[in-house]
Amino acid sequence: MSYLPITRALSSLAVAAAFLAATVPVQAQEVVTVPSVDLKRYVGKWYEIARFPNSFQKKCIANATAEYRARSDGDIDVTNRCKVEGGVLDQADGLARVIDGSRNAKLQVRFAPPWLAWFPLVWGDYWIIDLDADYSIATVGTPSRDYLWILARKPVLSTAEYEAAVNNATKQGFDTSKLVKTLQE
Repeated sequence: MSYLPITRALSSLAVAAAFLAATVPVQAQEVVTVPSVDLKRYVGKWYEIARFPNSFQKKCIANATAEYRARSDGDIDVTNRCKVEGGVLDQADGLARVIDGSRNAKLQVRFAPPWLAWFPLVWGDYWIIDLDADYSIATVGTPSRDYLWILARKPVLSTAEYEAAVNNATKQGFDTSKLVKTLQE
């Protein structure tokens, strides 16, 4: 009995598997946050540079910002603003809390009324997945990769700064082709 046809078939399968492994994009196993965040440096005003389209910001046409203020209880007050149709400023006030053990890199945010805080579905993930050393550019995403924001302390980034933030998110498995740049007037 000859084993040559079986050997050829197995070799062909191995070549096909290697080809598929090389051509299929590999998604990171888990979204990884920065090692730690100094919240005293992180709080303040951030300009939205780009985001994934989402239902709660669909009215925003320009000037989206997020402002974070530390509270004495360790939580963070959140104020999101943006310009909507007609030049009106829209504002959403919320609360962020740090997830224990995350060294301040994983937070949960809610914009629902305080009386609903007990309900888990009102809290959204806010993971800081990239943060430059001087706390001037941050990338925030969710472990599901459904949401992504690039934030900066100034309203406009250089092309190199923007591309670096996009590349870091792409390495984490985010589909950065979905990013929409935010108009900052």
